[in-house]
Amino acid sequence: MARTIAILALPSVQLLDVSGPLDVFAQANTETGREAYALRVVACEAGPIRSSSGMRLLPDLIAGRSDERFDTLLIAGAPNASRARLKDSVLAWIRASATKSRRYGSVCTGAFALAAAGLLDGRRATTHWAAAAALASAYPNATIEADALIVRDGKLRTAAGVTAGLDLALALVEEDLGRELAMRVASQLVMFFKRPGGQLQFSRHGQAHPAGRSALQEVQRWVAANPAQDHSVDALAERAGLSPRHFARLFLAEVGITPAAWVESARIDRARDLLESGHAPKQVAALCRFANADTLRRSFARHLGVTPAEYRRRHGHGRA
Repeated sequence: MARTIAILALPSVQLLDVSGPLDVFAQANTETGREAYALRVVACEAGPIRSSSGMRLLPDLIAGRSDERFDTLLIAGAPNASRARLKDSVLAWIRASATKSRRYGSVCTGAFALAAAGLLDGRRATTHWAAAAALASAYPNATIEADALIVRDGKLRTAAGVTAGLDLALALVEEDLGRELAMRVASQLVMFFKRPGGQLQFSRHGQAHPAGRSALQEVQRWVAANPAQDHSVDALAERAGLSPRHFARLFLAEVGITPAAWVESARIDRARDLLESGHAPKQVAALCRFANADTLRRSFARHLGVTPAEYRRRHGHGRA
């Protein structure tokens, strides 16, 4: 019997949040030679769904007007999802459908609708990196993992921004139909079977931006512009005209992290720029004052979840 996958498209939905997962499930049908999945698009109200790109979708069902049971319910996000206010009837339908489903989840900012329906309370989840802080702030009973591409928690499955919806759908296919078939689907769609690293490698979230009083900001700008210089606490304190002890305490109080942590973050930011422009990891280590390429690799992986070599292969756009 076919598993019914329902995707609720929020108003102004991002089209790929819907079409990406649907294409993965459709390819799984092709690979199995049968209808392993029956696919449904659900709207919040009657009429075509206008996407953020202007393209319109014709829904199969209207939330609240169908009692069909689904194997899996997914909520597809929209650029304004964090500010959208869904009708009580839609939220009630989401809660009821999720409860009756074998599993439920969201793609990108669709997590806000799940949270509004009370389905993230006490759960671990993810969303687009740029919306993670807002989701965590608005719904403190949920644990939001900002760097994760996919988070599984019981019946709940959530995916990070946009294209991570394909990763989520592929993971569901693997759960249902096995690794070998899921790998065939990935091959046909020319996508990673297991994408390495987390989503923060695609963002500039967490970059080392100047903060605190003007004297501290001046020091931070110097560090960012000269990552290969000596940036010990003693050297930075001297530049700020403060004692090392006072500088370190003031920096932590006003910037929120230690000087050493800020310096490492600034050097990682510069390392990313250099790798993107084609520099080799060994060159980058020297230019950013890491002891060696291995020290850079460990620090880089800790911040971004991938090695410098992997990052350069995937994000580089030229040669130094």
